[in-house]
Amino acid sequence: MRVGVNGAAGQMGRTVCAAVAADPDLVFVAAVDRESDGETIEGVELATRLDEFTAAECDVVVDFTVAAAARTTLPWLAEHGIHAVVGTTGFGDDDLATFESAFTGNGAPHCLIAPNFAISAVLMMRFAEMAAPWFDTAEVIELHHTRKVDAPSGTAVKTIERMAAARETDFRDDPTQHEVYPGARGGAGPRNIRAHAVRMHGMVAHQEVILGAEGQTITIRQDSYDRSSFMPGVVLACRTIAEHPGLTLSLDPFLD
Repeated sequence: MRVGVNGAAGQMGRTVCAAVAADPDLVFVAAVDRESDGETIEGVELATRLDEFTAAECDVVVDFTVAAAARTTLPWLAEHGIHAVVGTTGFGDDDLATFESAFTGNGAPHCLIAPNFAISAVLMMRFAEMAAPWFDTAEVIELHHTRKVDAPSGTAVKTIERMAAARETDFRDDPTQHEVYPGARGGAGPRNIRAHAVRMHGMVAHQEVILGAEGQTITIRQDSYDRSSFMPGVVLACRTIAEHPGLTLSLDPFLD
């Protein structure tokens, strides 16, 4: 597979470029970033225009940018017959409907949008989903670096959605009657699952799911200490995206 990277000059983008270049089954052929030009990354000259992906005959493009940019990039990739592997977060339902339409149909390329590419994070979400029907209360705490612009994280949102879908009833209501500091109890998501977001220097990406029932609790925690933790999932997605038609919203099917 011939692979391009969008957002290549960012920290995640550079890590993706290195992982793709190092993989024997992938060929790193294009690097694009709107903020930089002329630099060489992993032997590929950085460009600013999406046209570089077609000029390099990319089969798949990895996008780690921001939602505002990806709303333009993804339909463009679909129009030009290029598969997309997307780690960008912050999309709404209307965005996903647009992407699904763009990447669906005979001859259409395929698209994966995953909230987290770490295998440990995929398993964490699955374990939380499995545990959700068996407990009375549940809360999610996600911890990220200070450059994270959305809260709660895409991983936390996806975890909560999957836990909620696994239940037929709501978790118990929050008994708190007064918050000394507004927002101290986080925000309530589907099925009364509360989300708490921490932004702190020294963090990369971490999440805890805590579930409780009478006389017992279980904590499911995942930690990514380095951006390299996401690369096995990104590389796997690039290798096998052609086997997963349409729009996929989780790395889970790729692990099957």
